[in-house]
Amino acid sequence: MEPQLIIFDCDGVLVDSEFLAAQVESKLLTDAGYPIEPEDIAERFAGLTWTDILLQVEKEAGIPISAQLIEESAKQMDYKLRNELNVIDGAEQVVASLKYPKCIASNSISSSLKMMLEQSTLYDLFAPHIFSAREVGSQKPKPAPDVYLFAARQFNVDPARVMVIEDSTHGVHAARAAGMRVVGFTGGAHTYPGHADKLTDAGAETVISRHRDLPAVIEAMSVWSEAV
Repeated sequence: MEPQLIIFDCDGVLVDSEFLAAQVESKLLTDAGYPIEPEDIAERFAGLTWTDILLQVEKEAGIPISAQLIEESAKQMDYKLRNELNVIDGAEQVVASLKYPKCIASNSISSSLKMMLEQSTLYDLFAPHIFSAREVGSQKPKPAPDVYLFAARQFNVDPARVMVIEDSTHGVHAARAAGMRVVGFTGGAHTYPGHADKLTDAGAETVISRHRDLPAVIEAMSVWSEAV
């Protein structure tokens, strides 16, 4: 069961953008009449698009969500990503050392992915295999499995021979629905108490908090197979 493809989520796995997004989104929602802390954003909504978060909040609280919130979030996130974004420790070194084919499958749009990844060596390590769920295939974002299945097809790989690195329960559900094995990741600044347990409950076979542990985990999972 040695993998034939490793797929990385981007936000919260390779770059610490989930933490920045939680800060922006919590303030915008609080100002709109839905008080929520950044930690709660990370726990409840990590991995979802901002539009999907707004739709869930509108349905839950009955608060009409202005389209202006989408524009304002994009404006604030663009500033933070250009000025405050950090690559998660060890990501570049570990990705560069992997002997397996690899790609990125993310809910972020391709322009944001390119901008974030180009602030390090990550863009060159993955390009051109960087897939935005909203721009490829069916264009359905996670938790739909579509972007993961699309990525596997680009490499002509059976989904059962793919390992996915994910930091959100929505992403884990997407990968598992695609028939792939999942390693949960809790090394981002947005992690919260119980994060690892939630990833395991969602279907991750194991969870790591440091990228440097990934090669050993891949090797161990290659000789230990769990039915997907």
